[in-house]
Amino acid sequence: MSMQTGRWCLFNVLISGFVLWSHVESFRFDVESGQTKCIAEEIKINSMTLGKYHIVNPTEGYPLTDSHNITIGVTSVYGNVYHHADNVTEGQFAFQAMEEGHYLSCFFAADHKPSATVTIDFDWKSAFDAKDWTNVAKKGSIESMELELKKMHEIVLSIHDEMFYLRE
Repeated sequence: MSMQTGRWCLFNVLISGFVLWSHVESFRFDVESGQTKCIAEEIKINSMTLGKYHIVNPTEGYPLTDSHNITIGVTSVYGNVYHHADNVTEGQFAFQAMEEGHYLSCFFAADHKPSATVTIDFDWKSAFDAKDWTNVAKKGSIESMELELKKMHEIVLSIHDEMFYLRE
């Protein structure tokens, strides 16, 4: 493998890593009365997982009605239940995955007449994103992390210069 090919591969790996690091903090979705909406997440074995959810109040300043209570369940691909809550408006869960595969978070809105739409704000983090990096930084050596970041920065600059050279 030539030097240029090696650098090009390294560049692709770094760019892929940066793209994968960008993530959505949380998202919102609607569930109609009597309906269920499930969200899947691929989780590796022994990965830490954190989830936080709450109902968005459609009438700001007024309490939520019973039509806006939900039931949530988080299960593994093998059907093991990691979290379950009935008739709640908010909650959170945390667990270490004992199985590898797709985990489902299913939200169910009870059937009400007249029909109601429940908006849920959901934040689900696992593996790298689930770590509390502020505490890690406090406990670890900031200088060594800074040195590694400087090294990575120099590598990226070198790759950048190599790309312009190849373009010419």
